Amino acid sequence: MIRFGGFDGGYDSESVEPENYSTPGEEQEVVYSVSEITAEIKAALTRSFHYVCVRGEVSGVKKSSRGHIYFDLKDERTVINCVLYKWSAPAFRGDIENGMQMRVWGGITVYNSRCQIDVKNLEEEGLGRLQIEFEKLKKKLQAEGLFDASRKRPIPPFPKQIGIVTSPSGAAIRDILSVLRRRGGNLHVILSPALVQGKGAAEEIAAAIRLLNDNFPDMDVILAGRGGGSLEDLWAFNEEIVARAIAASRIPVISCVGHEIDTTIADFVADKRAETPSAAAEMVVKNREEVLQKVDGFKKRLLQGLRVYYEKLRGRFQRLATSRILSDPMLLMERPVRQLDDISERMNTAQERLLRDRTAELRLLSGKLNALNPLFPLRKGYAVVRNAAGEAVRDATKLKKGELLSLKFYSGVAQAAVISKDCEGIMSAGKKSKRKIQDNPDQEMLW
Repeated sequence: MIRFGGFDGGYDSESVEPENYSTPGEEQEVVYSVSEITAEIKAALTRSFHYVCVRGEVSGVKKSSRGHIYFDLKDERTVINCVLYKWSAPAFRGDIENGMQMRVWGGITVYNSRCQIDVKNLEEEGLGRLQIEFEKLKKKLQAEGLFDASRKRPIPPFPKQIGIVTSPSGAAIRDILSVLRRRGGNLHVILSPALVQGKGAAEEIAAAIRLLNDNFPDMDVILAGRGGGSLEDLWAFNEEIVARAIAASRIPVISCVGHEIDTTIADFVADKRAETPSAAAEMVVKNREEVLQKVDGFKKRLLQGLRVYYEKLRGRFQRLATSRILSDPMLLMERPVRQLDDISERMNTAQERLLRDRTAELRLLSGKLNALNPLFPLRKGYAVVRNAAGEAVRDATKLKKGELLSLKFYSGVAQAAVISKDCEGIMSAGKKSKRKIQDNPDQEMLW
């Protein structure tokens, strides 16, 4: 006989006799090989736990191509492997999924030096089904965008009207009111009562939220929650009808369900999640002392800022007051006056140069004009001779004795009569004049 792990029993058909077998009356240490001790463990477990019932949460589900299912059962401290062969548990027709709470029946065996349950029958427990429903609804609402941060509204920092959706007889309402009295001051609190557990609780919670929205549109915030409990106790806040009511609320909603470790669908949909009902009350109503301290801090920072600003202005004023500009304001005029003098001098110089150029040009043009003036030769003593018809006399041979002539001098006109003609002199003068005329055609009219 071998005593192992508190279990009595001999070798079975799979047992191997140890190599160092001691005969009766002989004391000798028994040494096992790995295979031997494994076989002993397997035999002991099979005899003592040939059919047991174990409960736990399903995880690590794997399905083989041959139809066998491998999974783990776990609790808060440990894990055990399970195998469900395709020919076992014929009465079970559901799917095994992670997160399910299962109760399995079978024998304990050893495979690869690890204990496992050879499952012969299994049954799902209620808690596992609730967890699966929770995950399915969570995925559905998340896909619709009800958990998006972009749709969540800020909670007013200093609310005056607060709505509460909870049981009027539960601990949550007492905790909330206690915090509000201690921290709040003058607040208007409205309780919209509802069942928070059991049949019909989800419908009442949703209706209470809608009631506050319909009758108090100016309300600042709604607190919806209850105290702690099991998953079944908190299940009303995992219902889709409650999630839809929170999402449709025009008033910001703070979910405060259970304790810190509890998480519900309402927490994901709400605009804000508080760990407990008391924490929700502290969240919406700031402590009066904290507010006063913040105001005092703002006051100090404001005064400090004004002091720094004043010191900067005073320093700037002192620099300006002692500057040369204020002591002698005419310094500001020096540069503009110098610039004005320079511009005036340049303009005068330009005007004088322009005047000289234009005067010279005028004189040149005047000389040219005088040279072209037909009366200019008269200033030298010449005269224009015209006959009675007013025609200029160019040929003296054509004049008749006694013919009246008009003499145009530089200044004035005189009348004359021909008393004699000296043709030769005239002819010679005429030849001489013709030569002059050829030299100076402008003087032709004088003859």
